[in-house]
Amino acid sequence: MLELPTAADVEDAARAIAGVARRTPLLTSPELDAITGARVFLKSEMLQRTGSFKFRGAYNRLSRIPEAERQNGVVAVSSGNHAQGVATAGQILGIPVTCLMPADSPASKLDRTRRAGAELILFDRDRDDRYAMARALTDKRGSVFVPPFDDFHIMAGQGTVGREIVEDLKALGVLPEAVLIPCGGGGLTAGCALAIHDRAPSARIWMVEPQGFDDQARSFAAGHRLSNAKNSGSICDGLLSSEPGELTFAVNRHHVAGGLTVSDDEVKRAVAFAFREFKLVVEPSGAVALAALLEGRLDVKGRIVAAVLTGGNVDAGLFAGMIG
Repeated sequence: MLELPTAADVEDAARAIAGVARRTPLLTSPELDAITGARVFLKSEMLQRTGSFKFRGAYNRLSRIPEAERQNGVVAVSSGNHAQGVATAGQILGIPVTCLMPADSPASKLDRTRRAGAELILFDRDRDDRYAMARALTDKRGSVFVPPFDDFHIMAGQGTVGREIVEDLKALGVLPEAVLIPCGGGGLTAGCALAIHDRAPSARIWMVEPQGFDDQARSFAAGHRLSNAKNSGSICDGLLSSEPGELTFAVNRHHVAGGLTVSDDEVKRAVAFAFREFKLVVEPSGAVALAALLEGRLDVKGRIVAAVLTGGNVDAGLFAGMIG
């Protein structure tokens, strides 16, 4: 039987990352409210340490490794944001980190991971079996594998995003009625769903994916996990997981209302909107929930809505092209 995290584990994760991770703000915009007809709050995780929500789960996971095992290091597989989170958590905790990253990852993500002290091993996103490579390394070195999403403590750590959303909205005298979350492997969605439904049971949670990479939505419709037909082909590099995680799917199938998809062009417009309206740098993967709202994928008129902007690690050239 699978051991799945609960809302109590998210609370435990919040204690573990307190004072290390940042509590990111909820941002509002009269223009966004006018476009959607809703009262919208954006959770700005590009302002998180390492530039994305991934630091939360990474630090929570690495902090659980017993002291006697830390010298053997950890191995992570990531297109960039998880790698940066693990590398920085390892730097803080004194744990050696090796990251397997796609060779076509944004240069900024490769550079920041390397500068955080991690050893980088590059692979071909379409040809190489990244998890077989990771298993070979962990077997050889005795390292701990730190998955990007399908892990008890990773999911619990990411859930602190949802916990903060509900706490901060409650302080304003409201609770979320709809929450939109960018979804790749499903770890952020799962953790947030546990925290949100513990405190706001009636909130409806929607996962947002890039067009052509909607394995989550198709899996929920089918009742079992399905894969994407390809591993590349979208500017949303952080959301191109091949299929839902076993643990994440087991949690999400009981909490998620449904899936929404957006095109790359719609994502580009959302990135430009966030820059123009909020003066924020949001990477394409981090902007899909905002894109879904701007494009009217969900009728949210008259509702209290939260959407997560998951990260801001984007190459300057690509970003300039999108906002230009």
